[in-house]
Amino acid sequence: MKIQLWGTRGSIPTPGPETARYGGNTSCVHVQDEAGTHVVLDAGTGIRRLGDSLENVKRVDLLLSHLHMDHIQGLGFFAPLYDADAEVHIWGPASTTQGLASRLTRYLAPPLFPVLLRDLPCDLHLHEVPCGDFQIGRMAVSAAMVCHPGPTVGYRIVEDGRALTYLSDHEPALGMDRFDLATLEPDWTSGYELAEGADLLIHDAQYTGEEYAERVGWGHSTIDHALVFAQLARVKHLVAFHHDPARHDDALYRVVTEAAQERELPFRVTAGAEGDVFKL
Repeated sequence: MKIQLWGTRGSIPTPGPETARYGGNTSCVHVQDEAGTHVVLDAGTGIRRLGDSLENVKRVDLLLSHLHMDHIQGLGFFAPLYDADAEVHIWGPASTTQGLASRLTRYLAPPLFPVLLRDLPCDLHLHEVPCGDFQIGRMAVSAAMVCHPGPTVGYRIVEDGRALTYLSDHEPALGMDRFDLATLEPDWTSGYELAEGADLLIHDAQYTGEEYAERVGWGHSTIDHALVFAQLARVKHLVAFHHDPARHDDALYRVVTEAAQERELPFRVTAGAEGDVFKL
């Protein structure tokens, strides 16, 4: 399984020289199995360049974690949607009052976008994500609701026993006075079953501790929360993700590096950057 990051920023795109190293595009990750099946995680602005790189692709499966704008704002610029020979499957959560099609149509329709969802030339299939397991090519996918405002799912993708977990927007520390290994119970920790033993965990690490104190309940984690969560779940490699749009490259490197160096960790830690490739 090959994983490539095409967008790592959270909340809003932040292009510019101060974000050139880690990237300014919002959330988008491409996953490809040994048979060449294409899965895309989220449709932030990074999906535009990804779509342009996919030539003569007959099928793409797009797995949306949730429908906040930074995770779907690139959707209308995804080239396979305009290819009449392409089969595109979009998976995502419904709400309590609207199905996935109705929710996406609120974006892909005037006045926000000139092309209607129903008018896209591709062979489009919409699937409301079940909380459970399903198969895409050689990849076994598990989905579960996680702690973030609005209907939000995390994903676990397994091929040949190797597991990727994607928790791009996740606040497992919500409502806890302490978030550490001494107080956490796996069965009561959001996202734990998806992440347990994962070879690669892509996880929200938007805030510092000081920033989080003023943003409790916004649905995001600190880098320390991500490190504790990864250690609890016994992952092999943590990729810090959903970087704060106000964090320039030097500060981002410092925040992640210093937090990792303060602990004796049994796993690798990487600050996710656009273009990073991981192979499982």
